[in-house]
Amino acid sequence: MTNIVNHWIGGKTAEGASGTYGPVTNPATGEVTTRVAFASVDEVDTAVAVAKEAYLTWGQSSLAQRATVLFKFRALLDAHRDEIAALITAEHGKVHSDALGEVARGLEIVDLACGINVQLKGELSTEVATRVDVSSIRQPLGVVAGITPFNFPAMVPMWMFPLAIACGNTFVLKPSEKDPSAAVRIAELLTEAGLPDGVFNVVHGDKVAVDRLLEHPDVKAVSFVGSTPIARYIHTTASANGKRVQALGGAKNHMLVLPDADLDAAADAAVSAAYGSAGERCMAISAVVAVGAVGDELVEKIRERAEKIKIGPGDDPASEMGPLITKAHRDKVASYVEGAAAEGCEVVLDGTGHTVDGHEDGHWIGISLLDRVPTTAKAYQDEIFGPVLCVLRADTYEEGVALINASPFGNGTAIFTRDGGAARRFQLEIEAGMVGVNVPIPVPVGYHSFGGWKDSLFGDHHIYGNDGTHFYTRGKVVTTRWPDPADAPAGVDLGFPRNH
Repeated sequence: MTNIVNHWIGGKTAEGASGTYGPVTNPATGEVTTRVAFASVDEVDTAVAVAKEAYLTWGQSSLAQRATVLFKFRALLDAHRDEIAALITAEHGKVHSDALGEVARGLEIVDLACGINVQLKGELSTEVATRVDVSSIRQPLGVVAGITPFNFPAMVPMWMFPLAIACGNTFVLKPSEKDPSAAVRIAELLTEAGLPDGVFNVVHGDKVAVDRLLEHPDVKAVSFVGSTPIARYIHTTASANGKRVQALGGAKNHMLVLPDADLDAAADAAVSAAYGSAGERCMAISAVVAVGAVGDELVEKIRERAEKIKIGPGDDPASEMGPLITKAHRDKVASYVEGAAAEGCEVVLDGTGHTVDGHEDGHWIGISLLDRVPTTAKAYQDEIFGPVLCVLRADTYEEGVALINASPFGNGTAIFTRDGGAARRFQLEIEAGMVGVNVPIPVPVGYHSFGGWKDSLFGDHHIYGNDGTHFYTRGKVVTTRWPDPADAPAGVDLGFPRNH
């Protein structure tokens, strides 16, 4: 009998009532270990109604009260980080150290939320006219929703809900049905920290649950992280229903390596960024553009390092890379490598036949490295979301930048060089939302916002940082005149108010 992961509504477990369940698999063994309840429309409506009721008091709560809860939650999250990392490893497959890193990055946003008082300060202008003051304030929206992906089942929800509830909103989370347990454990910790019932809710499910959140009239905003086709759908559908939307899509992140770069450092960075978390990162480097004559040497250095990566179960301390999330995803990733040679790629490393002794039914794939990849190849054009690195060649800096800017994605990019002038020029000329200079994965710290350009972002707001605070609040401007007791009656004046 497998375990069942249920919903979390109103501060307690809510057993699934739809009769529909999805399988949760241990990627290292291929075994179905858990079933997750899928919410019906009625169950989503219940969660939203509970959140709406909780907003009546939480939206009016003091900043001090919200901060107190968040500080307690932060302490609990820190104390239970190993436990949450273990849940991530069991259902996602990533190695334990990587799962711990995910929790640590989520904690950064909790830290930011604990200090939300500073971000929510308003502005005041006095005497804009005689005895007239104007102030600007920010207020919460109401019920907001988050729809999050499988690759970071703890971190990405924490990119959203800490700021949302710190701003006074209530939250309904629809996590990935592939690895749902971390979200429920986080909900339990929030309740233990003193968060009032109904402020944070979790509903599991598929398109039925997602579509209801996008359509529900009481959901005021939707945050999403996932693939570009779904991000576009989320943005179109939620916007059509009058909601504020931030929808982060897919990526094809490039790393430009100039001839003057430290090639050992560049190779280390490329391997780490391409194959970490088995390539299941929206910020993975999946395309290296080698400029000039350095390509052959760089590819050899990458190959030497990639061949030494230890692949195995995520709970084995010796493992550096785990399996992929599902067998279907593993097979899709493999198809890009299997068809690469026919599309003109040079297959330097082919990881499609990799297995792990004792875990033959796991969703395993090894390291793949493709060189001299044409821009017409599917392995280059698509977001593979697996441990496949493409190397492209360019004769000049200008050619490399033009190649990168021609991509429909604009999430993150990096340049490796010793030339400060070239790096500065790259920062200004490249069409991407996040740029690294000798940094392969330029994920901003919590107090700077995360988000891409072009087909990597739908909506006006990036996630977390200042953009996150603005997304989860709306501005209001108040103009005030208080008469002085000595004033004579001014009389009726149908003209414009005079301010000078």
